[in-house]
Amino acid sequence: MSSAPVSRNGAEHYAWGDGCDGWHLVRSPELSVIEERMPPGTAELRHRHARARQFFYVLSGRLRIEVDGVVHELGAREGLQVDAGRAHEVRNDGPAAAEFLVVSQPPSHGDRIAASVT
Repeated sequence: MSSAPVSRNGAEHYAWGDGCDGWHLVRSPELSVIEERMPPGTAELRHRHARARQFFYVLSGRLRIEVDGVVHELGAREGLQVDAGRAHEVRNDGPAAAEFLVVSQPPSHGDRIAASVT
């Protein structure tokens, strides 16, 4: 398979949550790289992944990521790894849209388990 440049303009798009967007930049059985956009005041449901390890990297805006009860506030050019099995929730409590990358190994689709608040 040959490599070619990729951008969200030509990537497979999906909508999720309350007005959030995702673009599959890399989608293989071993690796997933998604660019996501969360409008202000949005959040994903708290969950964990049985197998997938994830890395969140903020491109613009701010993200609040809670992992096992510990809150991390990330700004542009900051990232956080979430190991498999760790309950987490990502929120955008800021005034502007947050754009970020989610890198998952292996891909996290189909590997999501709802998690209650600790």
